[in-house]
Amino acid sequence: MADANKTATLTIGGANYELPILSPTEGPDVIDIRKLYAQADVFTYDPGFTSTASCDSEITFIDGDKGELLHRGYPIDQLASKSHYLEVCYLLLYGELPSPAQLEDFESRVTNHTMVHEQMHRFFTGFRRDAHPMAIMVGVVGAMSAFYHDSTDISDPWQREVASIRLIAKMPTIAAMAYKYTIGQPFVYPRNDLDYASNFLRMCFAVPAEDYTPNPVLSRAMDRIFTLHADHEQNASTSTVRLASSSGANPFACIAAGIACLWGPAHGGANQACLEMLREIGTVDQIPEYIRRAKDKNDPFRLMGFGHRVYKNFDPRAKVMKESADEVLDLLGIEDNPTLQVAKELEKQALQDDYFVDKKLFPNVDFYSGIILEAMGFPTAMFTPIFAMSRTIGWISQWKEMIEDPAMKIGRPRQLYTGAGARDYVDVENR
Repeated sequence: MADANKTATLTIGGANYELPILSPTEGPDVIDIRKLYAQADVFTYDPGFTSTASCDSEITFIDGDKGELLHRGYPIDQLASKSHYLEVCYLLLYGELPSPAQLEDFESRVTNHTMVHEQMHRFFTGFRRDAHPMAIMVGVVGAMSAFYHDSTDISDPWQREVASIRLIAKMPTIAAMAYKYTIGQPFVYPRNDLDYASNFLRMCFAVPAEDYTPNPVLSRAMDRIFTLHADHEQNASTSTVRLASSSGANPFACIAAGIACLWGPAHGGANQACLEMLREIGTVDQIPEYIRRAKDKNDPFRLMGFGHRVYKNFDPRAKVMKESADEVLDLLGIEDNPTLQVAKELEKQALQDDYFVDKKLFPNVDFYSGIILEAMGFPTAMFTPIFAMSRTIGWISQWKEMIEDPAMKIGRPRQLYTGAGARDYVDVENR
């Protein structure tokens, strides 16, 4: 909120401009520059928008210096330890933790929308058998607007609600179908008697010849992965969803845009990149050499899965994810997997190395989530689709908040133009 006693004075060419200062519930004050262009005929320049608040939001808050992540005010470690994914979905979507009756109703609505339209199965056969699952998800989620016409009118609150439930419910089914298609196995339909995480695992690993009963430890680990990736404030994919929705695009198109952005290796592909790095290291005895290379500024090698762009201390999600990783590896008794052996020893050596400790380069959520998914039997190509599933609720919550904001405007970033000045066209024969 604006504080009448707090303003910033900007001096340009001898003229002073008073800019309001907004004070958030948490985080640094924000200088309001909305009228700066009209008053002073200047733009601000902020590549990557790293110092610019593009919106106001009540959903998620991050303090990177403290290593703090709050969803509607609740610390992420408490939610991941004491809650479960669908309850966190309710919290993000509606603003408060649900009562028992509200949670039962919400879980029932999600569970009863997990099936996709039967004709959508034909979409998958249009992709090459070796298509990346993310390519399939971008196409199929975007195509949902062609099947669910009754939930594309963003001006209708009820249609927004229906679209939200459909996306939360159907995303695991679509992700599992993408996985099954790429490995040449038949699709497995969802079951209403299973919880959200167990249902997804069964759709991925059951086959007609033999059913799959998810182990509760694995289901809990998967639920934590979903929870820990549910939302992360105004990251690249969330900003993409907001920008797409500012034009009035339907919710399925907006979420497909978010999936496309998440596909980038600098965003959602980090846990896949981490596993590829572990495979490059190869064996435990090679770890000291790769740690030496990571310290060498002239060496292009970087330790993936350590440190974070936002968190300058520790990733609050990593502690809970490490607990899950330890539980999963203990359950599965994995002793001879060289990739996981390298991961465990690399974690140990890095945490004892003064270089990484001083620079606060701790293992992050991507490091541990990749270990868990590898141990469960998922190929690295499925890591980002699982991330997209998890983040869907965050995208939907941010989309819903933006649509319901009376101050919403279509996104239109400005630029610092550095091209040629105005010039006259020259006929081709005179050039």
